[in-house]
Amino acid sequence: MKLYKTRSGIVVELENKFYSVPVDNWDELINRDDLHEFLNTLTAVAEPSDEYQAATTSGLLAPIGRQEVWASGVTYLRSRNARMEESKKSGGDNFYDRVYDAERPELFFKSTPERVVNPGDKVRIRADSTWNVPEPELTLFITSSGKIVGYTCGNDMSSRSIEGENPLYLPQAKSYDGSAALGPCLYVPETPIAPETQIELEIIRDGQTAFTNNIAINQMKRQHTELVSYLYRECSFSFGCFLMTGTGIVPPDSFTLQSGDVVKITIGEIGTLENVVA
Repeated sequence: MKLYKTRSGIVVELENKFYSVPVDNWDELINRDDLHEFLNTLTAVAEPSDEYQAATTSGLLAPIGRQEVWASGVTYLRSRNARMEESKKSGGDNFYDRVYDAERPELFFKSTPERVVNPGDKVRIRADSTWNVPEPELTLFITSSGKIVGYTCGNDMSSRSIEGENPLYLPQAKSYDGSAALGPCLYVPETPIAPETQIELEIIRDGQTAFTNNIAINQMKRQHTELVSYLYRECSFSFGCFLMTGTGIVPPDSFTLQSGDVVKITIGEIGTLENVVA
């Protein structure tokens, strides 16, 4: 099932029917270890409505409340290779090779909830960066207890020219206003998302496809539970946490985003997250 946060309330989609969720507190709702069962209970006694469906096609909000957004790096081979290439001049390329094979994964803070962009709104590229790309990522929602209960699409906007100067510049390359987008919903399945689920990225420029590619999430080297276990070792999250799991799709080195580009990220059962570059 899919859980939508909209400007007119919370809506759940189950078997192509749409129901209003009579809960006001988004953070308390999603931070439940029994979220799937709880939503099933609510829809069993509710009446579907076209009005609720309409709310999911306009006025969508990112499925986030007071949660932090964290991210994982170098979890796909393609990402390792790209980041090694961009960091050659600085002499930092071997760091990415080593972290790909290391026991400890790369985890970093990505965004406060206030900086997260809604579906349909504008993501940003830094004015002081010359090489910018979107990174389409399956994003986990993890409860305070450390249980993965939902998934969404994530856009980890990245300034490759800044990170390429020096790996220590990663926070500036990754964390700034409008550098993260989530949506269009929180996908809440009964069992973990299928390993063969595809992530697809399409970038449209002047009405034409400028870049497109796809990859299955089972191409990740690390398990989702492995990433969560490291993140929760010394961090607690009162309202749960979103964790971007890394990208296996990287546009060619000759490509950089431009103002007006449309970024579309589609993941299996979750749907499509679409944003325009400011």
